[in-house]
Amino acid sequence: MSDTTSPKMPVANSFNIGAFITKHATLVALFGLIAFNMAFTNHFLSMQTLNVNLTQVATIVIVGVGMTLVIATGGIDLSVGSMMAISGAIAPLIFLGTAVKISEIHLAVAVGMIVAVVAAGAFGWFNGWLITRFRIQPIIATLVLFIAGRGIAQVSTNGNLQPFKLAQFQWIGLGRWFGIPVQVVIMVALVAIAAWILRRSLFGRQILAIGGNENAARLSGIPVARVKRWVYCISGLCSGIAGLVVIAINSSSDANLVGLGMELDAIAAVAVGGTLLSGGRATVTGTLIGALIIQLVRYTLLANGVNDDVAKLVKAALIVLAVWLQRHGRS
Repeated sequence: MSDTTSPKMPVANSFNIGAFITKHATLVALFGLIAFNMAFTNHFLSMQTLNVNLTQVATIVIVGVGMTLVIATGGIDLSVGSMMAISGAIAPLIFLGTAVKISEIHLAVAVGMIVAVVAAGAFGWFNGWLITRFRIQPIIATLVLFIAGRGIAQVSTNGNLQPFKLAQFQWIGLGRWFGIPVQVVIMVALVAIAAWILRRSLFGRQILAIGGNENAARLSGIPVARVKRWVYCISGLCSGIAGLVVIAINSSSDANLVGLGMELDAIAAVAVGGTLLSGGRATVTGTLIGALIIQLVRYTLLANGVNDDVAKLVKAALIVLAVWLQRHGRS
């Protein structure tokens, strides 16, 4: 006869919805926004709406990929918008023949794009060099290029707008690959590569170790200075690519406007996506989700007649909430 007085054992595999929502809060929020818009926003499921939202979020995510790696080391990069301006200024100088004459247009475009992105990467490496060589706090070191970088872009173009209509270049912002916007393809590719780096590579493990405890990482033999310099270089490269996308979409390069405020959008996407701002834990797919949430919040408010200024306040509230959730989760 069975013992009816024995206590019931807990079911080990029981589903805890509260724990699931806490663990996957950003994903739940994203699906919640999608469900709300499907129910209450007209034409939300149209291909035009999908393309608009994806193209607007693509440059934020491209920059956010580099920002995620930087923040994973416990750093920050305020110069990403200025590096976008530098890249966006250099490329037209080459393919329009202002700085150098290259007769073959495809070669001129290729050289312009490569030089622009490499230049942005070099400036990113310079950020890392300042931080590691002189032990300058990242927020101060990157503030140097935040200010000077846009000045460099303005001086290189004499402050002039560079308009162009050049299909050989503008495919990066206006082209389609099997019906998918090219910048969205670039965004997905960079997210996939960065996610693999963080999860599977030695370099990724070194990044997280430095962010978790830099002194312990150094004592364990990790080349902290070299890793940090490469991380800031990658951030610069991502910013350079984003700068090319922006000027291709706008059919012009304006050093005063390209990348303006992008550092805040990228940091917001990283924070909302769940990457610890103190370093040591990072999720690039979370950055993608965070950027989508911010964009969908803005789209939802505008589609329902709410002023864009209110959307900015909501974005700020989301950042505060994300930081609070991080602190609460760690405690």
